Amino acid sequence: MSGVVDLAAVKAAQEAKAKAEQARAESARQGGGGAVSPADLVIDVDEAGFERDVLQRSTEVPVVIDFWAEWCEPCKQLSPLLERLTVEYNGRVLLAKVDVDANQMLMQQFGIQGIPAVFAVVAGQALPLFQGAAGEAQIRQTLDQLVQVGEQRFGLTGLTVDPDAVPGGATPAPAEAAGPYDALLEAAVQALDSGDLAGAVQAYKNVLADDPGNPEAALGLAQAELLQRVQGLDPQQVRKDAADKPRDAAAQIAAADLDLVGGHVEDAFGRLIETVARTAGDDRDTVRVRLLELFEVVGADDPRVVAARRALARALF
Repeated sequence: MSGVVDLAAVKAAQEAKAKAEQARAESARQGGGGAVSPADLVIDVDEAGFERDVLQRSTEVPVVIDFWAEWCEPCKQLSPLLERLTVEYNGRVLLAKVDVDANQMLMQQFGIQGIPAVFAVVAGQALPLFQGAAGEAQIRQTLDQLVQVGEQRFGLTGLTVDPDAVPGGATPAPAEAAGPYDALLEAAVQALDSGDLAGAVQAYKNVLADDPGNPEAALGLAQAELLQRVQGLDPQQVRKDAADKPRDAAAQIAAADLDLVGGHVEDAFGRLIETVARTAGDDRDTVRVRLLELFEVVGADDPRVVAARRALARALF
């Protein structure tokens, strides 16, 4: 990417069109250009895959880039609208989503001062579309113009969309043989279903003893231990203790466990982050460790966990 280029410049357009035609011919020679599923029209892109997923794909279809972040409230309105319209345009555009928190270099390369910011790349050439929130009518008009530029000036015919295609272009994987820990994991699930929390905890620990990195066992153990901790607690007393003793680490931890079991994920995280800010020494570390354990229960990729990790860092430092 060499920066924003004026697509009206005839010479630049002619050169870009020739490059796009050459790239499409090479892709066809290598067996590319097959049908994609609707799910393939919206992709997450990072710095490492930008050339492959955006620049190269822009020789087949105009690529719209949505620069967003989890903390950005306008992004939460704009991004779903862009995703819906991309699917509706049925292969005439591709949407690449870039998390600016994780891809600062791309943000700098595009000269972005604020988000949401929406750009496009057509035949390897980048141009800004709009910044900030935009209505559906404005976005449709912008996409129509983008498609027209792609077709008339660069010969981009878009992607063929097949609703029955497998996302990612992969063929369905054959059924795998039972793994070495499947029986133990199944036993743990059955123990959970029957209320035997101690049995479930031990079954998950047995798997992790041989395979410490097993993600299913790690998640299952975190969930089973959480259920085990709240078993037998008096919710009213726990919440009274937490209200009466805002600096008491044990009281706040017990209340956070109940919050999470009840589905109040953000309340649980917020309670412990506030307690970290109020406490020091061993108490603070105990609360921090429990919060990390609750992150494991919810899952590292959950947006609420990502936001809570940032808040925890601010409380600690």
